[in-house]
Amino acid sequence: MHLSSLLDRFNEPETLKMAKLGRELRSKGIDITDLSLGEPDFDTPEHIKQAAKQAIDENYSHYTPVSGYPDLRQAVCTKLKRDNGLDYAPEQIVVSTGAKQSIANTILSVVDAGDEVIIPTPYWVTYSEIVKLAGGVPRFIHASLRNGYKVTPQELEAAITPKTKLFMFSSPCNPSGAVYTKAELRGLAEVFTAHPGILIMSDEIYEYINFIGTHESIAQFGFLKDRVVIVNGLSKGFAMTGWRLGYIAAPVEIAKACDKIQGQFTSGANAVTQRAAITALLGDMVPTHGMLKEFTVRRKRVMELLQDIPHFPCSEPQGAFYVFPEVDYYFGKANGDTVIQNADDLCMYFLNTAHVSTVTGKAFGAPNCIRISFANSMANIEKGFQKIKAALAALH
Repeated sequence: MHLSSLLDRFNEPETLKMAKLGRELRSKGIDITDLSLGEPDFDTPEHIKQAAKQAIDENYSHYTPVSGYPDLRQAVCTKLKRDNGLDYAPEQIVVSTGAKQSIANTILSVVDAGDEVIIPTPYWVTYSEIVKLAGGVPRFIHASLRNGYKVTPQELEAAITPKTKLFMFSSPCNPSGAVYTKAELRGLAEVFTAHPGILIMSDEIYEYINFIGTHESIAQFGFLKDRVVIVNGLSKGFAMTGWRLGYIAAPVEIAKACDKIQGQFTSGANAVTQRAAITALLGDMVPTHGMLKEFTVRRKRVMELLQDIPHFPCSEPQGAFYVFPEVDYYFGKANGDTVIQNADDLCMYFLNTAHVSTVTGKAFGAPNCIRISFANSMANIEKGFQKIKAALAALH
């Protein structure tokens, strides 16, 4: 069996790998505390579920337009104006089967073989792999814990080359929880004024899980807006991960390109999900605010638990629902025959010895870190951290 060489360009997401390993151990009767979760542990709000049921009763069971129902695309525009002060027209919106497809559409639309794509680290695992799949070359800017895992204009300028085609980042960031302020975004935006050929992809999927105030988008700067592709969706802010709906807001030319690509891969997103999405975007936001309130409580407790673990430095996340501690102090230490050489080893040690699922920072471009999610109940969070602390104490 000779498979395509395309498969050699990219790797399986570590997030999915750890979830799979956790499920396998759980199927053997082992009590796994899952702190690798990349999804809210809440159910979809009732009014959104009711909208989906109504859509089924109204026979929304046929093919949908590739870019999404017109009234859903208008709902996205309404949301962008209401929440972000941004003016978009429906023809600039493309609805996809999750934000991951939106990202893939965007990269495949603008990146040619040999084009360079600047990605600040840490970054969401799929960014670099889709760039490779498209034949592009990821170029990383290594942000530090000292700077809150955010890059400076000077670092951005230094990374730009004549081959740079795209800059892609997230705010709030998965996995670090970093959130860029308006002033910080303006500093980055001004760098691009001297480089008119570079496009920007702004992943804003964690927009509503923001602990420091109003969400800021780099698209707000008029001198840059026609070069920005906003990626967003319903998974995180509305607890709709399994519904699979994401969208972009982009220059018309890029939106048309994404429509063309999507037309050959999947065509339009699920009809029932799209009808429910209109209700999610335009309806009651109280459940979303309630989730943020609960994540805020958990974040406070997680930071307390982290402070009780020696040699586990971590910045307080400003958004999303992860902490991203540095763990390299434990490299070279052992528990019996188990030696921890790197973050991958540490995550497997936690999984097999402490029965806690986490994700290696190597997958996010930060090999000295691990990602721990607090998208789980307070009881499971406290149990998981207790087991992590005990497992680390056993290393010598």
